[in-house]
Amino acid sequence: MYEIVAGIDKSEARGTAIAESITEIPMDASQVRVTLLHDFEENPEGASVDQVASVRRAREVLEDAGVEVALEESSGEPADAILRLADEQDVDMIVVAGRKRTPTGKVLFGSVTQSVILGTDRSVLVCSGEEE
Repeated sequence: MYEIVAGIDKSEARGTAIAESITEIPMDASQVRVTLLHDFEENPEGASVDQVASVRRAREVLEDAGVEVALEESSGEPADAILRLADEQDVDMIVVAGRKRTPTGKVLFGSVTQSVILGTDRSVLVCSGEEE
């Protein structure tokens, strides 16, 4: 089984881009398991991962392609949560979607994608997700 962790934020466009990119990887979908992780940086209402539209959409795309999907949620720093789950599950690949930012914006505000890439020795697929 090929194991993937995908970090899904609240952007439905980026969630869909991640799911579609995974389905385009040339492998037998029945041999792939994807864990969709949504990190609640703030969650005063106590929402669950099932209630996040971007996660639901990504799951739908993956399941329609025959990929096994699991859902996980956390709270805190998204990059740390993605890296921790990837290590816990000993995954083969991490998938994230980048945001369009200027080079200066990336330096000043950091980047989940950049932190994930620099924080692991695992393969990382970075998808292009258009802003909504």
